[in-house]
Amino acid sequence: MHLVILAAGLAIDRIVGDPDWLWRRLPHPVVLFGTAIGACERWLNRSHLSGSRLRRRGVVAISGLLLLSSVIGLLIHAVLLSLGLAGALIEALIVAIFLAQKSLSDHVLRVATGLREGGLAGGRRAVAMIVGRDPDSLDEAGVCRAALESLAENFSDGVVAPLFWYAVCGLPGLLAYKMLNTADSMIGHKTERYLHFGWASARLDDLANLPAARLSMLLIAGGAWWRLGQRAGRDALSVALRDHGLHRSPNSGWPEAAMAGALDVQLAGPRLYAGSRVEEPMMHAAGRPVATVEDVLRGVNVFHSAWTLALAAVVSAAVFQHLF
Repeated sequence: MHLVILAAGLAIDRIVGDPDWLWRRLPHPVVLFGTAIGACERWLNRSHLSGSRLRRRGVVAISGLLLLSSVIGLLIHAVLLSLGLAGALIEALIVAIFLAQKSLSDHVLRVATGLREGGLAGGRRAVAMIVGRDPDSLDEAGVCRAALESLAENFSDGVVAPLFWYAVCGLPGLLAYKMLNTADSMIGHKTERYLHFGWASARLDDLANLPAARLSMLLIAGGAWWRLGQRAGRDALSVALRDHGLHRSPNSGWPEAAMAGALDVQLAGPRLYAGSRVEEPMMHAAGRPVATVEDVLRGVNVFHSAWTLALAAVVSAAVFQHLF
């Protein structure tokens, strides 16, 4: 039954997304996760401790948070299970809350709209909502590249990874993944404060995203084949297999390189984060060096097709499970 619930959650997220009116009145569950992570960090992360002790404390913190989120997921599922069809619908709504398909595509489309209606300044304002790099350092091509990279990367950890962990482990797996992913975004940075304490969160997040990154690459290649033709699909796959290792992240390179190949455009490369320059080679260096607004729109089309393939896979798995 949980695959049917997952399919329903995907459909709800595609139609409704994250309604601003709701989250202005209620705290989003991820905000609650962040509150718990912040409390643990303030309690356990002491600057006077050695690196090894901070690592051990970080392991304890993320282990406790993952256990807590898993138990909460198990309890919620048990309660909803007793409610029959109504409980299944509520669980589908919960699943939809933790997916980011519609909100992600909407934010990326706002970048294209910002560039068209507000010029470079409008594009920079829109892209600053979805990327961490310095927007003022980006020209129009840089804004478009940043939007495409965010679209591809967040397809993996905002859509495919939650889908995967719910499919494998149900609601406990989904909540544990979102707790881990939130922890990585908050304390997984290689800064002086978090280098040791956030080490376990960062490494576990890399591990948890490993299957989703590869699946997202295949889905993007399939979406490119469907939307842009066979050559785009083949290029997405071949570029991802060749260039994924050029990215500093062990996982983000897979979907980003696939998107670069699908659109025949260079992605990644040197960029600025909070004034610090990150030096990376371009993925798909043989592609077009200048990304455009049209590339952003084509990327969103590929993204939608990849999401449709993911939904089709879940529905097919649910039918197969029911029949056999």
